[in-house]
Amino acid sequence: MPSLFEQADARNVLILPLLGSRKAEAPDGPSAHFKEEPASSGPLSPGRKRVTLFCGHYGSGKTNIAVNYALYLRRLGRAVSIGDLDIVNPYFRTRDSEDELTRAGVRVISLPFANSSVDLPSLPPEANRLVQNRSEDAVLDIGGDDRGALALGRYRPYILEEDCFDMLLVVNFMRPLTRTAKDAAEVLLEIQEAARMPFTGIVNNTNLAGETTPEIVLSGQQEASQLSRLTGLPLYMTAVHDSLYDTLKGEVPDLFPLRLQPKY
Repeated sequence: MPSLFEQADARNVLILPLLGSRKAEAPDGPSAHFKEEPASSGPLSPGRKRVTLFCGHYGSGKTNIAVNYALYLRRLGRAVSIGDLDIVNPYFRTRDSEDELTRAGVRVISLPFANSSVDLPSLPPEANRLVQNRSEDAVLDIGGDDRGALALGRYRPYILEEDCFDMLLVVNFMRPLTRTAKDAAEVLLEIQEAARMPFTGIVNNTNLAGETTPEIVLSGQQEASQLSRLTGLPLYMTAVHDSLYDTLKGEVPDLFPLRLQPKY
């Protein structure tokens, strides 16, 4: 049976956008020099959306990126809430960084039994605040595959009505199920169909944990560029461990340095 990607390609249709909820426009990526921006005065891109959803396959690193992105927005003086809506992976939660986020002034909304031995796929009622309170930015960490994207169901009408969101696919091209741009396009289609919301951009997070080299990041950049061509979606940013930032900042646009989230 042909894959979703092959079916779309055979119909000679654009892979994106699906569903027709809004035109998939190119989001203005975050400022190219995150690390060097003064915390109090860094400019936000004029086209940046209020709600940012990070989606991706299991192990893509979306939770680390969501945490770092929320802290980045807070350093820019924005009111920010972060929501952990990952009902798929009970072992790596946004809540692991709750102390740091709270100290920075970021409101954390997570599953009621995160960081415990109980794992119930239920979402807290206060998560509605993320999409209904338009006076603050919202960063959402979405479950690691098409099943996790189903958690968006109750929030989708509010997000689409406001029409001020970026839904970003986080890809690590060193992971087994997303080795190539075509693999990642398959994942993208599956998540998008489950979420019934269009992706608007791509985040390259290619890494091998502590063994990551600049060459690994650059190889992922090539696949991410190919994925961008396949889908018509822009490459929003490339995330790297902050130890590699200075080495790569002249070669990779929209580079975003990460500090890894602790896991308890």
